Order: sequence, then C-alpha cells, then structure tokens
Amino acid sequence: MTRPRHLVRARHVPRLVLALTAGLSLAACSLSSGSSGDGKSTGGSAQKSLTVDLPNYPASLDPGRQYDTASYTVYRNIFDQLVRRNPKTQKVVPWVADSWKQVDATTWSFRIHGGITFSNGEKLTADDAAFSINRILKKSFNSPQYANFSAISKATADGDQLIVKTKTPSPTLLSYLTTLSVVPKDYVTKVGDETFNTKPVGSGAYQVASATSGSSIELKANPKYWKGKPAVSQVTFRAVPNDATRVADLKSGRADIVTQLTPDDTVDIKNGGQAKVLSVPTERVAYLALNAEGNAPTKNVKIRQAIAHAINYRSIIDNLQHGYAKQVKTVLTPLAFGYPDDVAGYDYDPAEAKRLLREAGGGSPTLVFPTSPSYDPALTQAIQADLEKVGFKVKLTNSDQATFLKKVQSPKHDWGALRFGRWSCSCLDADGVIYPLFRTGTVWSSFSDPTFDKAVDAGRTTTDQAKRKAAYDQAFQVMQQQVPGIGLYQDYAIYGTAKNVSWLPDAQENFFVTDVRFSG
Repeated sequence: MTRPRHLVRARHVPRLVLALTAGLSLAACSLSSGSSGDGKSTGGSAQKSLTVDLPNYPASLDPGRQYDTASYTVYRNIFDQLVRRNPKTQKVVPWVADSWKQVDATTWSFRIHGGITFSNGEKLTADDAAFSINRILKKSFNSPQYANFSAISKATADGDQLIVKTKTPSPTLLSYLTTLSVVPKDYVTKVGDETFNTKPVGSGAYQVASATSGSSIELKANPKYWKGKPAVSQVTFRAVPNDATRVADLKSGRADIVTQLTPDDTVDIKNGGQAKVLSVPTERVAYLALNAEGNAPTKNVKIRQAIAHAINYRSIIDNLQHGYAKQVKTVLTPLAFGYPDDVAGYDYDPAEAKRLLREAGGGSPTLVFPTSPSYDPALTQAIQADLEKVGFKVKLTNSDQATFLKKVQSPKHDWGALRFGRWSCSCLDADGVIYPLFRTGTVWSSFSDPTFDKAVDAGRTTTDQAKRKAAYDQAFQVMQQQVPGIGLYQDYAIYGTAKNVSWLPDAQENFFVTDVRFSG
C-alpha cells in the first residue's frame, strides 16, 4: 500500500503571500536590470554564459511538432514568433509582424517586418509565415497544435503581407498567433521534417551550437539577430529530471536558472541562502484527463464521477503545493475568458466515491496511471493513495516525456485510465484549453460528446463575447456531468535563480534568454 504522500510532506508551509512577494520583488529587480522589454540588449550583463536546468530534454526542436514546456522553452529562442504578448499588460504586440488589420469578418492582414534573416542567410518573408501556419494545418503533419489553429482555412502571402483567412469569425486568432514560430519554407522543404528537427534553422536570437540527445543543448547567440546581438552569448539547456538535483545544481552554482520546481524545493533554496525563488500565478491548469473512449474502466461515467469525488483537493494544495496553487472548479483557471460562474466543481467526498463505484459494478477496478519525470511523483502518488482509499487499484507507469506524449496522442486511446497534466495555451481563453483537450477527434482527446462539441464550436466561431460565455457555460456543464477531465488547481510557476540573475516570469511561462540579465 502506498503511503499517503500528502501527509508525509505536510511540513514547511510557506504562506501564499511569499509566492506573490517573490513575483513582485522580481518585477522591481527586472525593471532596474537593463531589459528593454523588446528583446534588445541594453547592457547590464557582465556574465556571458547561462546554464538552465530543465526537467526534460526537449521532445522536439521543430516548433510545429510539440508544445510541451521543455520543448518551447528552448525552441522559442531559436525561432521568432509572429506576434508576442506584453508580459505586463497581456496585450498582443508586434514582433515579426509589424502591424495587422482585420480586412473583413474572416480575413486578417499582417505586415511582415523587413530585414529579418534566418541563421542560414535566407530572408524571412510573408511566404515563410504562411508556410508555418499551413504546415501545422496539414493533417498528415499531425501537429499537436492543430486544434489551436484549426479556425484558419488558409494562409497566403501577398508581397510583405501575410493574409490569414478563417473559416468563421475568430475571436482568438491573435492570441494563438503569439505561439506561432516562423520557420524557413525553403530550408524545411529541402531537408525534410526529420532533418529540420535535428538541425533547426530559425531567425531568433540564438542558434544551435551542439546537442547531446537526451542530455543537453547548447545555443549560441545569433550575431546577426535583427534586434541586436544578445547580451548573453551562450546558453546551455540541460535535462535534469530529478528536481532535487536541479536544486543542488542551483545551490552549487552549476546552474543559473532551474525550472519547474516543487513547493518543497522552495524551502531548500530559501534555507540555503545561495539562490532565490521566483514564482508567479499562471494561466496553466493542473488537471486529470480521464479516458472515456479506450478499454479502461474509466469508459464508465460512474467510475469517472467516483474518481472526481475521491481526490482530496484541499490537501493537495495545502500540503503538497504549500499555497503555490489555487483550487479551480474545472479544467481552466480564472485568468482565462470563459471560466464558469455556475459550475460547482467536485467536493472531496469518499463516501460518495464509494457509492458511485458500487453503482458502476463494484469490485476494485485497476486504473493505469501513466506519468513522466516532469511531474512531481509526490503528487501522482497522493492521487494514487486517495483513489486506493475508496477501492480502486492504481498502477503508476513511468516513461520519458517524449514517449509519454506519443502514447497519449495515439488515436487508439490505449494510454491508460487517467493521466496528470499541466496545460497552458498562452491564449487566456477557454477555447485553447477545453477544445484541444476534449473536443472529439483532437489529438489530445479521449472523449466525445455532441453537446459539448457543439458548445465549444460555437464559442470559437463568434466574436460576440456574451454568446461565447454562454457557450462555454454549457460546455462546462457537460464536463461537470461527464467528467472527461478534472481541474486540480491553478498552477504557480516556480523557478530558482542564482542571486545575480534578473528575470521576470509571466503568466504564460515564456522564457526568452534575451530577457535575462546578470548583476555584479
């Protein structure tokens, strides 16, 4: 029997205010560090190299292939995005696109900045931007980002203008385009997708210097970067799955920044005094997805409902997250448009869970629970313990992140019964969460319900905010009853940095090396 880890770890409970104070202190530090906020170097960096510990090696360096945190933390420094979001105001701001306008209800035009070149010397054009979109939309490419861009019917180039046509009026187009990394059409076409993944060419501030698969990637500054040569000349991203090792690397000076720390790690860092903790509430929601389409016991809705009532949400937040989290009622955070007002969520009710399990046929169903090193094992073990208390048997299976993602995205829906995830769309909108995760036929979904599909489709095909909100309210009511997923908490991003590092994390969990500064 697995010991309840949320009881074992109920020590060192920082107040929630510490998480908020860390972010505020960082903001003050960052504003005085010399960062211009537009990717340009303004000085203030004596140190020229940076080492970042990630929990996983990137599953892909091709920005169209994967959208997991370890991957985009690296590849967004190699490629430029069409537009970006101001981390302070959350407004969409120019980047590769200087400006844009909505021509009509379903047509947008973006003017591409002149003078941008890829690291192989080729000029970045509107044709490259159109290719980058159409590549994701190509069904045979099987991009996990397809759902985010599927409102687009096609993208074309007209001189320096990128023309984007949507199938219907799209209220979220600009938000999704903040995640679009522009790739070089001619190079990708010439070398093919597989070579492009191992030898990427982008227009970003950095380019690949070397890579040891599964271990580390070294990037060097692009001396011809269109926004000026970066202040940090070299950055090494290392895959360090064990969070205690990441903390040890930080405290010993082997790493300058470490990502995806657990709340327990913050105690160790603060007690050591050699480094600091940075934290910010994010739009990312920690959730469980339940397999409603495979052969797992969770195909039975009573089983899914029993699971929802078996989990001690408050214990997870208080004793595992130590206040670096906020309970949510569904698979969305309050930062996003569409967060429901009238959905009750699920109470921790072991008796109700046992009753529902009996109604489902009784016995002790075995739930296969796949996970990966990027997820805190204490959390998955706490969920396992809660479920076993009400009569389930839970089998935790572990694999590397790339294998985990490939299994989950299989159309056979044979990945298991439930899985933990931490989802962010970088769009602050319900469409970017519940559409890709639960809409029939998307690469992430193991759930199908016509009423839900109709509601989420309606929410993404009108710009009338009242109608959109009503559609999402209906979608979340379906989720409340059918339980394809369970919202656990609003995630707080937790980082550790060396004392001399200045950097401002944001709600979208972006990481651009050009925003990092050193002091002293």
